[in-house]
Formats: sequence, structure tokens, C-alpha cells
Amino acid sequence: MSRFTRKIDNNYKVKTLNSSSLSWLRRRLDRGIFAVLGSISLIALGLIFFFIFREAIPLFYKVSVASFFGPTWLPTFDPPSYGALSMIAGSALVTVAALAVAVPVGLSAAAFIAEVAPGIMKDITKSIIEILAGIPSVVYGFFGLALLAPFLQTTFSLSTGRTALTAAIILSIMALPTIASLAEDALTAVPSSYREASLAMGATRWETMWRVTIPAAFSGLLGAVILGMGRAIGETMAVLMVAGNSPQITTSLLKPVRTLTAGIALEMGETPFGSTHYHALFSLGVLLLLITLAMNWTAEWFRGRMRRRHHG
Repeated sequence: MSRFTRKIDNNYKVKTLNSSSLSWLRRRLDRGIFAVLGSISLIALGLIFFFIFREAIPLFYKVSVASFFGPTWLPTFDPPSYGALSMIAGSALVTVAALAVAVPVGLSAAAFIAEVAPGIMKDITKSIIEILAGIPSVVYGFFGLALLAPFLQTTFSLSTGRTALTAAIILSIMALPTIASLAEDALTAVPSSYREASLAMGATRWETMWRVTIPAAFSGLLGAVILGMGRAIGETMAVLMVAGNSPQITTSLLKPVRTLTAGIALEMGETPFGSTHYHALFSLGVLLLLITLAMNWTAEWFRGRMRRRHHG
């Protein structure tokens, strides 16, 4: 090998070594950045948990757990009562009623977009869903207060149109984009080979959708419904405006109710710092936080199960 050839070979090895070193440094830097950002997120989440629990725990020095889950919420009376059951029941009633509308409509919209709609119709439907998702909650609340509540009041001859039914209708519209978008993702994630095999065996497109695609996407669809439930139960402003804010336990959709979120938003601004009432509101926040986290974790578990099922 000549001197010139050896020189070229050495230069090539140096460049290759430098390139490998730079690639290694770049990977290390990327990992470091992601680790720092992830740590910041975890620390922020931990601080939120710490603050909320720290402000909630003092309530139980004066109020028993059984009393906290009692039916009566009268924090300004003498003696006061801090029973959260009425607001838990209000949240459950409004959320279940909202899902009774949002789930079938949202899943139908997702199936239409993923399996049936032609190109332009698919784009139009997705655009409408995205627009619904982008509307501020206060606008929904104003719509419910100005138009829907008077209509329901007149239709059912009620003393007020601000009822659980009004809140449920508004929440169903607000939860619809979440359910439809995530359900569409779940249906789209089903491998095309499933559909092709079904069609090859003589099944129609509708039979394929109902008997193959939807069952295969069941875990993802269930996750979409649970996340939609979390969206509904965590809504504050719209519910505060249209639900009537009456802390009572009822099974009638035509009566006013108060939800956990509305109770916190309505009373926190007027509550003395450090009072028992103040700590009771933070306890409501802990309850709401745990419910929401449980829903999100459950939904992610179902969605992860679907991904593992289809992609190994």
C-alpha cells in the first residue's frame, strides 16, 4: 500500500470515528434533554399532588370521613355540614346522562369517518368535530343559558331551565369530539388485513365493520368512552352556568344539581383562607383528581392493550 493510499485510509477512519462520536454525543444529549423535561413534568405533578393533599388533610382533623361523604353540604350554617355526597351524585347524574347521548353519537361518527365516508365527506365531518373541540366551554355555557335553558323551561313547564338535563345536553356536545376522535383512531388502528380477510370470505362491508373491525377495536373504543367521561366529569364553567347549583341528591334530570367542579369554582373565591370550609373544598378537589386520574389510567390501559394486541 502506497503512502498516499494509507493517508486516505487514515483520513477516512478519522472521519468515521468523528461521525460516530458526534452521533453518540447527539444521542446522549437527546436523552439528557428528554430526561430533564420528563423530570420537570413529574416534579410539577408531584407538587400539585402535594399542595392539594396538604390543604385537604386538615379537614379530617375536624370532620370524619363518614361525615364528608354525607348527604348535606351546608358549610356556612351553624353547625356546618360538609357532606359531599350531593355533589358526587350531581356529577354522576349529569355525566351518565351526557354519555347516554355522546357515546352512541360519537361512536357512530367515528365509524362513519373511519369505515364509510368518502374522502370529502370524511374531511368535512372531521372538521366539524375539530371545531366543536375548539369552542371555549364558556361559549357552550352561554348557549345553554341563553337558548337551551329557556327552551326546556317552556317545554316541560319548569320553574327554572337550569337543570341537570340542560347540563347533560351541553356536556354531551362537549364530550362528543373527544369520544369521536379517539374512537376513530382506534378503528383506524385495526390492521387492514382484518378487513381484507373478512371481505375475501364473502362478508359485506357492513358485516365486516360490525363483526370484525368494531370487536377488534373494542379496547380502544372503551378507552375513548372513558376519556370522554373524564372530559365530562371535569368540566366546570359550562356546568356552573346551566346546572342550577343546588346541592341536592336527586334522580330527576329536570331538577337543579351541583357538581364537584361547580361547587369548588362557586365557593372558593369567597372562602376564608385556612378555614374548615377552605379545606373541605380542597378535599373535593382531591376527590375529583382521584376520579379523573383513575379514568385516565383505565383508558390508557385499554388503549395500550389494543396496541399490544394488534402490534405485538
